[in-house]
Amino acid sequence: MPIPTHPSTSPEDLKSALAGFCTGVAVITALGPDGRPAGMAVQSFSSVSLDPPLVCFCPAHTSTTWPRIRAAGRFAVNVLAEDQRELCRRFAVSGGDKFAGTPWRPGGNGAPLLDGALATIECELTDVLDGGDHAIALGRVTSLTAHRDTGPLLYFRRAWGRLTIPRGARSGIRCVRSQGAAAS
Repeated sequence: MPIPTHPSTSPEDLKSALAGFCTGVAVITALGPDGRPAGMAVQSFSSVSLDPPLVCFCPAHTSTTWPRIRAAGRFAVNVLAEDQRELCRRFAVSGGDKFAGTPWRPGGNGAPLLDGALATIECELTDVLDGGDHAIALGRVTSLTAHRDTGPLLYFRRAWGRLTIPRGARSGIRCVRSQGAAAS
């Protein structure tokens, strides 16, 4: 069923409004049906439920990578660290061998786990829902590991950034923008 919109809401207006919402960045990976790794950068990763453990991400219907991940039936979420901006750029574009020069190892479900990720979350694809021009992919968490004690790569106002925590502060985290906008 199509999602109704207000007649004055354009895709560009929505993008501009949502640019003010800071998100983390992840790379969704899978071993495609042909045995080759597939991966795509997403900002749309989110926790859905703790019991049972469920997560989701929202790939565009126009994605050339999403059909390979969907066909695999299982995937990994690689939560990117603040020093993985170039890796994010590589996985944010269509085409090419995104895994060339990218160190990874197979997870328990076969999906590529990227070296240097803050965390890896292995999942079984349980459902795919319609979300307008995107799909909503729901995954049941089967395994997870936190790897690094560093800050996350963030996306805010169409640019990458990182967290800075003032020395001695327990709260008051602020986002510092970095140069270089991500591909839309």
